[in-house]
Amino acid sequence: MTLCGIAAPPWRPGCASAPRARPGSASSVLRLGGSAEALGGAQRSLHLPDPVLRFCLTLSHLNRALYLACDNVLWAGKSGILPGLALEKWSQRSFRYYLFALVVNLSRDAYEIRVLLERAEAARKRGKSPENRPRLGAEGRTQRLRLQLRLQLLLLLRVLRENPPLLLDLLRNACDLVIPLEKLGLWRSGPGIVGFCGLASSVLSIVTILHPWLKLKP
Repeated sequence: MTLCGIAAPPWRPGCASAPRARPGSASSVLRLGGSAEALGGAQRSLHLPDPVLRFCLTLSHLNRALYLACDNVLWAGKSGILPGLALEKWSQRSFRYYLFALVVNLSRDAYEIRVLLERAEAARKRGKSPENRPRLGAEGRTQRLRLQLRLQLLLLLRVLRENPPLLLDLLRNACDLVIPLEKLGLWRSGPGIVGFCGLASSVLSIVTILHPWLKLKP
């Protein structure tokens, strides 16, 4: 069982560059509803007992609300409600909020993994009897370090295998991260990689919709 989480629809900022429906359409209502939902999620996450999760989830919800607000402005500019709007400026602003939200989400994932690793390590040590370790030379210490790293890697894989919601959230956030990095010019990956990551993220989002138990939940 994971600690806490946030579920978000498979939406990405900057989508206002695509053709938009007329003002008052269902798409604009959905975007406004997403902003309200994000603000409500931020308010709810303020009551979480864990301070790290409270900080990460509140910040993530707030940034999601901000980039959805930017998308609403972009839609208004594309539909002619705000003529003369600097679309590129607002698109870049939207992707910056999106990037920050993903970084916070990945930080939350890393925190949950660390806590679960500590629990698994403590449980493993409780099942072992104390032993007197002899002093080792440089070669022995290197071998022990390699063994410890291997054990930590195996423990990490076991933790992720036993927590599918956390694994899916980690993979989806990692795939989504490529998109704002590319759009903001921070990392050039090519349209093929961006398209593949976007497709993988969408598939993972559909999986969590079809199987709600795979969503990270508070």
